[in-house]
Amino acid sequence: MPRDPHFEADLARYPNRPFLREQSIWAIFVYRYGRRLLDRKPGRLRNLQLKFYWLIFRVVETATGVSLPLGAEVGPGLRIYHFGNIFIHSGSVIGRNCTLRQGVTIGNRWEGGPTPVIGDDVDFGAYAQVLGNVHVGSGAKIGAMSVVLNDVPAAATAVGIPARVVEPKT
Repeated sequence: MPRDPHFEADLARYPNRPFLREQSIWAIFVYRYGRRLLDRKPGRLRNLQLKFYWLIFRVVETATGVSLPLGAEVGPGLRIYHFGNIFIHSGSVIGRNCTLRQGVTIGNRWEGGPTPVIGDDVDFGAYAQVLGNVHVGSGAKIGAMSVVLNDVPAAATAVGIPARVVEPKT
């Protein structure tokens, strides 16, 4: 397979030799591999490769605690610090150059419910949750342990349970 520009952008946000240093890159690699398989022509080889994908997806998900399913749309440059307990709903959309820390959940509020859309350059603190039909604008920051249930404007900072936008101190 030719090089994947999305994965190259992911790697650019990691230190040298990330496969030996940070397990989170394993989950991103498996996600990008699976997405590329979906672009291939249907057939027996693709079906066999998808079965292999699901096997390594489950192994990496179990080993790293990062669930990054094929259905999610993730822009290039994803960075996951402090892997573990990260769950992304398969219907979620995540923009370019976003940063996730341990315990982040991006998903729906009830089964079959709508899922979040995350803009570019969004930074999530540890254990932040974004749930439901929410749009997080580009450049926003979501504070640690915040529970976002409403839209967050671009370049804003949201903190608390439920999260509210805070004004910067001047």
